[in-house]
Amino acid sequence: MEAFLISTGIVALAEIGDKTQLLSFILAAKFRKPWPICFGILVATLFNHALAGVVGAWITSILGPETLRWILGISFIAMAGWMLIPDKFDENDAKFPKAGVFVTTLIAFFLAEMGDKTQIATVALAAQYQTVVPVVLGTTLGMMIANVPAVILGDRIADRMPVTIVHRVAAAIFLILGIATLLGAGESLGF
Repeated sequence: MEAFLISTGIVALAEIGDKTQLLSFILAAKFRKPWPICFGILVATLFNHALAGVVGAWITSILGPETLRWILGISFIAMAGWMLIPDKFDENDAKFPKAGVFVTTLIAFFLAEMGDKTQIATVALAAQYQTVVPVVLGTTLGMMIANVPAVILGDRIADRMPVTIVHRVAAAIFLILGIATLLGAGESLGF
């Protein structure tokens, strides 16, 4: 349950102002059909984060506990720093396929999420907790918590989100996780 809750909270915070959330705003403005967009985001995120979770689990199978602890600790601290760098998404760079709203969202969101902060966080969390399903379900829920309101409410909430504060809170959480991991938190889990 801890893996699910931590994963949900971290990704929900990390997604605020992220390029995929900006993409959610753009898709909502372009298509004005929130439910196919939300469903496309859900399916793309489940697939993308399942792949990331499997990579995280694989990493734990090839690295020794001490090496894994240092890599994860440093990775969480690096994520804290990355959270403080605002994402930018240029609408002119968005190439939308000539498909339906769902397929367009699925493809665009999946590709935008590749190498994104939340995908990297999913890899690290799956490695940290050595479990894929609760982490993937948690990170997916976190993505939906951040993106569904962006799709449904769009411009009405875009200017009201305190993105800088939210990013600082997410960075602090990643920093705490990194330091705790480096200091040996999770040793009972095998690293």
